[in-house]
Amino acid sequence: MAITGLDLSELLELALLLVAVGALSGFLAGLFGVGGGAILVPVFYECFRLAGVPLEVRMPLCIGTSLAIIIPTSIRSWRAHRVRGAVDTEILKAWWLPVLIGVIAGSVVARYSPERLFRIVFVLVAYAAAIRLLLARESWKFGDDLPKGPLMKVYGLAIGLLSTLMGIGGGLFSNLLMTFYGRPIHRSVATSSALAVLISIPGAIGYVYAGWPAAAHYPGVLALQMPFALGYVSLIGAVLVTPTTLLTAGLGVRVAHALSKRALEIAFGSYLFIVGSRFMVSLL
Repeated sequence: MAITGLDLSELLELALLLVAVGALSGFLAGLFGVGGGAILVPVFYECFRLAGVPLEVRMPLCIGTSLAIIIPTSIRSWRAHRVRGAVDTEILKAWWLPVLIGVIAGSVVARYSPERLFRIVFVLVAYAAAIRLLLARESWKFGDDLPKGPLMKVYGLAIGLLSTLMGIGGGLFSNLLMTFYGRPIHRSVATSSALAVLISIPGAIGYVYAGWPAAAHYPGVLALQMPFALGYVSLIGAVLVTPTTLLTAGLGVRVAHALSKRALEIAFGSYLFIVGSRFMVSLL
């Protein structure tokens, strides 16, 4: 991500911001099982705005870059949770294929959809999740256990599709679903970290594919602003952010297992409300 029109001190400030954001996103990946994308996307949006990246491609570029960064972060988070025996392998077996199909579908949608759609999806889902977590009651359930058969596959498809359009690792949706069906939030977080691995790898590849037409449409601008971009994935952004995400993911896992169920729900819900509000403002 080469940034034109900024002096050296401003470039340095942006680079330091991305490094710090990487540390925070890695911590959140371990804490909430969300891959860290829910914080990466808003921050990338501001950085790419300062870089002069056209509005029409700014949000997809944020999402694609976020998915690329989530790959190593989610792998580290998943391994840490697996060591603790908290990952539900039965859910992974039921969801892996429909989630993968959803990711592919999301990548195709990303290629042809207007930029505003990505922000709308982000806001709606973040607010819905925040309300569920902050106002949670034990009576708010779809059932005592996750369903079998077609409905479970539909859930997996939706997780893959919406996660790819938001640039997150799927933890936001899988956490909600599992808690609605009575699964403990600690187990939900751990299982979501495994889903983030499944979503981020094909998702990042899909955004490389989705971004080729944009690169052809904005050849002069993108050549200046993103000389090291592959489609909708900024390699420079990924290089600056990824190292610190890996350093802090394990810390987030330790904190998650130290918190009570309700404390983890309140922390997660508050965070999602703040992030959703940021994009709500941009839509007004």
